[in-house]
Amino acid sequence: MYFHKQELQFKSTPDKPDAVYARKLQEVLGGQYGEITVALQYQFQAWNMHMPGKYRDLVFGIGAEEMGHVEMLATMIAQLLEKSPLGITEDAVQDDPTVAAIVGGTDVQQGIVAGAGARPVDSNGNPWQGSFITASGNLLADFTANANAEMQGRVQVARLYHQTDDAGVRDLLSFLLARDTMHQNMWATAAAELREKGIEDFPVPSNFPQAKENQEVNYQYLNFSDGKEAANGPWASGPSFDGKGEYTYHDGPTTTSPMPPPTHPDVRFYGTTELPNVVEKTAGTVQDKLNKE
Repeated sequence: MYFHKQELQFKSTPDKPDAVYARKLQEVLGGQYGEITVALQYQFQAWNMHMPGKYRDLVFGIGAEEMGHVEMLATMIAQLLEKSPLGITEDAVQDDPTVAAIVGGTDVQQGIVAGAGARPVDSNGNPWQGSFITASGNLLADFTANANAEMQGRVQVARLYHQTDDAGVRDLLSFLLARDTMHQNMWATAAAELREKGIEDFPVPSNFPQAKENQEVNYQYLNFSDGKEAANGPWASGPSFDGKGEYTYHDGPTTTSPMPPPTHPDVRFYGTTELPNVVEKTAGTVQDKLNKE
């Protein structure tokens, strides 16, 4: 059940309109690592979770918080677009508002499609995609993905912070940066506890028997580059991160296999092969008569 309360988690009021910056903010709203992604990612993880208790409650709670972040950014974008000038002074360009908007760096669809409002898109106008969401059902995999999402999101918000001198916008970004700090630490803490309690561990999934892996390469660094310095990293020698093996280093692959011959699917896929066209046409006719679909 969802209930909307008509107030914001934190103030979201710019000092002045700015259509160009409104377009930039679309990235942290509807981009791959934007607030729409994390809000729905956490919700789907909770809906798909297989165990009750604190982890499920945690994910539900943060997912609801992130929906509030979506609302704050959408509100800020709408206010930045309100009465926003294009900022282009050349008469030749200003005569055509569409050209002026593009030259000025604004998103014309914020006006044409959304009526001076936010849209579920990134800063280039690409629609938000459900494929951005990670919800595997494995908590260590998901919490690690969540930490990455918060890191990427915080990097983008930090960059945006330096691209405006609007105190109202910076106040909002400062709040979002602080929450990203908490969420990065929170997901890292939760992931660490999963390992400490033996609920999950590396390699993920930890309950897949490693005896079924190829034991010769599961802790071997294979250098597929002509750079040599990787050999000096802790991933090339010594105990593995998961404590279950010893890293080794090899310059290049340790396994090879001949390339198999080209495939020959059903001739009615109409791919070109080395067989004469008339032969494949005949074969297709025969298969049709035999009702072989």
